[in-house]
Amino acid sequence: MENSYLMIFALLLGCLASTMPVFMALFFTGTVGLVWGVGIDPQIVIEVLYRSMDKFALVVVMFFVLCGNIMTTGSIVQKLIKTANVMVGFLPGGLAMAGVLACGFFGAISGSTVATVVAIGGFMIPALIENKYDERFSVGLMTTAPILGVIIPPSIAMILYAMVSNDQLEALFLTGFLPGVLIMVAMSVYSYFVCKRAGMERQKRPTSKEVISVLKESGWALFLPVLIFGGIYSGMFTANEAAVVACFYAFFVEIFIHGDMKIKDVKRVVVSSAVTSATLLIIVAGASVFGEYLTFEQIPGKIATVVVENISSPWVFLISVNILLLIIGMFMDIISATLILTPIFLPLLSKFGIDTMHFGLIMTINLGIGYCTPPLGVSLYISGATVDRNLLFVSRAVMPFLLIQMAILLLLTFWPGLVLLLPNLIYG
Repeated sequence: MENSYLMIFALLLGCLASTMPVFMALFFTGTVGLVWGVGIDPQIVIEVLYRSMDKFALVVVMFFVLCGNIMTTGSIVQKLIKTANVMVGFLPGGLAMAGVLACGFFGAISGSTVATVVAIGGFMIPALIENKYDERFSVGLMTTAPILGVIIPPSIAMILYAMVSNDQLEALFLTGFLPGVLIMVAMSVYSYFVCKRAGMERQKRPTSKEVISVLKESGWALFLPVLIFGGIYSGMFTANEAAVVACFYAFFVEIFIHGDMKIKDVKRVVVSSAVTSATLLIIVAGASVFGEYLTFEQIPGKIATVVVENISSPWVFLISVNILLLIIGMFMDIISATLILTPIFLPLLSKFGIDTMHFGLIMTINLGIGYCTPPLGVSLYISGATVDRNLLFVSRAVMPFLLIQMAILLLLTFWPGLVLLLPNLIYG
């Protein structure tokens, strides 16, 4: 029996190492495991595919994808960047800090790291270089700061984690606020000292009149995250409904107030979002088939037994999990990894007395860091294409910032009280 497990996992690794798409690797391996390893009727695979799509949480994901596309098509992104720049742009390294702050603003609406690195990084990297910031520093900062897209809620990764763990989504979202702010502050402080030491020329401090003018111009854009979180935590609507509200608000602002989108653009934005959502959904479907194989073989429970027998300390367990997740994040996207690994780790958490929401935040940060770690970090390739640089250059550029994020990850791992502070205050 153990040989069959090894053959299935070897098959999965072989498929992932080839040019086969991730969703096909998961679907093919899961199907082979179910039909050959477990011996069930292949028709059950079709039922699994249907059940994996029949989940309301996936509707939320699709609407947040649409909201992100609306913002990048219109001018909301530029207005968020302009606001961030007027707030901190006059400090040493101010434009770099504005980039980090803009990633936080955009992440608080889109829920996606890839969307954040495309929208903010694609604009800020050329702007930083044009303002005589070091190219390696600029690329490293704007490749890693978009991790805020999956940490600061709403987060697509957290939505999928809650779907599997059955945690309350609104409470899980709250775990991301303080860690997100902590990462923003740490990266901004690092930028301040690096640029001050390099003697970077500062921008002129804006006058009160200029600040008020920018805030007035960006008011509708800045109200969007207020609408999302104010609505959720005031009880006006649920986290699921917030995604729909955000889309309608963004469409209304871009078409009727900013005037940067035309009615004819709506079809193109919706179709583009549908294609992106379909990409996510087929990954969910493939991961669900493989997850069904794991469930049939009771692999999560067997792993839990082995781990508990060999590890007695919850801290040793968390360190081991961090290392494992960082390695997995180098090779697998956050959606597939979340759907496959969450059922494996959940049985272990109660045995070590670890809160599921605390673990969800740790998993999200770990896998988010994977977006900017070689060899398969998507953000590395997007940033590299922006400045026409190879993978080696971008990989070196991100190292100082990855060390900062890993240090914060370690702090959050051993300080669950900080992660759970807001959920405990609001939900008890």
